[in-house]
Amino acid sequence: MIQNTKDLYGCKLTAMDGEIGHVKDFYFDDRTWVVRYLVADTGSWLSGRQVLLSLHAFGRWNREEETLQIKLTRQQIVDSPSIDSHLPVSRQYEIEYYKYFGWPVYWSGSGMWGMGSYPMSIPLNDKTASITRTRNYLSV
Repeated sequence: MIQNTKDLYGCKLTAMDGEIGHVKDFYFDDRTWVVRYLVADTGSWLSGRQVLLSLHAFGRWNREEETLQIKLTRQQIVDSPSIDSHLPVSRQYEIEYYKYFGWPVYWSGSGMWGMGSYPMSIPLNDKTASITRTRNYLSV
């Protein structure tokens, strides 16, 4: 589904275990014009810290309540790499960020999101784990 980012500005963000703030902004890839991150303003919950949330973390969007569910816990967000929102996102930051969450990287592969056209995480099983991690995931 195509979603206008204007509809999301200011909407409430909820983690799996409670509110985390609201949508402040979006970071676009300046080459492909794909939204890479949502900037979450955590308000007083995290002492005014802003965090980046990859589209990998997006859950359900509730239009009536203007709430976007995030598939992370509050603790995962607290422990995530911090960002200076006044600087461009560096590849070094992205490597640290993607390693922390264990998500596939978007810059490896021919699709807009690495191996595909949209952000997705492939469930790993014992037989395919090493192959999948080698091709799609950062090694930790």
